[in-house]
Amino acid sequence: MTPLQRYIAEEIAVDHADGIFTRREAIRRLGLLGIGVAAASSLLAACSSDSGTTAASTTAAATRTDGPPPGMTGAVASEPVTFAGPEGRTLQGAWAAAAEPRGSVLVIHENKGLTDHIRSVAGRFAGAGYSAIAVDLLSEEGGTAKFTDPAEATAALAKIPADRFVADMKATVDELERRVPGKKAAAIGFCFGGGLVWQLLASGEPRLAAASPFYGPLPENADFGGSKAAVLAVYAALDTRVSASRDAATAALVKAGLDHQVVTEPGADHAFFNDTGPRYNPTAANDVWKKVLDWFGRYVG
Repeated sequence: MTPLQRYIAEEIAVDHADGIFTRREAIRRLGLLGIGVAAASSLLAACSSDSGTTAASTTAAATRTDGPPPGMTGAVASEPVTFAGPEGRTLQGAWAAAAEPRGSVLVIHENKGLTDHIRSVAGRFAGAGYSAIAVDLLSEEGGTAKFTDPAEATAALAKIPADRFVADMKATVDELERRVPGKKAAAIGFCFGGGLVWQLLASGEPRLAAASPFYGPLPENADFGGSKAAVLAVYAALDTRVSASRDAATAALVKAGLDHQVVTEPGADHAFFNDTGPRYNPTAANDVWKKVLDWFGRYVG
């Protein structure tokens, strides 16, 4: 099992521990990853004993209504696009154009693929002055929309090698440069996508001026020496599983000599920025949105 596959499996198990999935549904989803019932049961038991949140707390977060999600006021509607990917492949995505772009942003989705929520994030950046593409990393499989079962989309992502993700993200940076010439580019990703931001930085991609991985798994033996990006790394105080790699991420950023800031949102849990999810935390989401815009304003334009 690759690190990203292990991360996805653990995420399913933690969702079960927090009451988001029933045991039966968690077993089904783990089965789609190729994990047998015995191994799945052991993983669920381990994550249940480690979980620090409850079904009641996640349900309460999902029902809060504290105004529109951050950046939605003034957001630009995205539109579906296709563009050239590596090795002659065609990539799909959601494109949102700023009226007068200050720069551009690559948006990387969670393990559910390119959802309406992620499309809205691209639109929010466009409303803030940054033209954005949210790439669909299931493009070669026909696109996220092909999967009527979100669990099957997650399982399909788990089978894709990390180097293909990196190649697709780099091709999306190519497309941003074509659509927004002469402007700097940034990348942002959430959960699984946050881990892919770390992967992109570790690949030595030199064209990113800034990056913001949100509560994403750190690659093993991470080395960001080839990157030039200023990194705003975002964690959640209650997300102990992912936050366990925070010190290692900080050390790798220091070693690479990259400008960086590590933010840990108090009282927030994993995926707190996703306003369609059960752990949405509007206070933390609004706070970190302002931090991201300040960071991109400083390093992108």
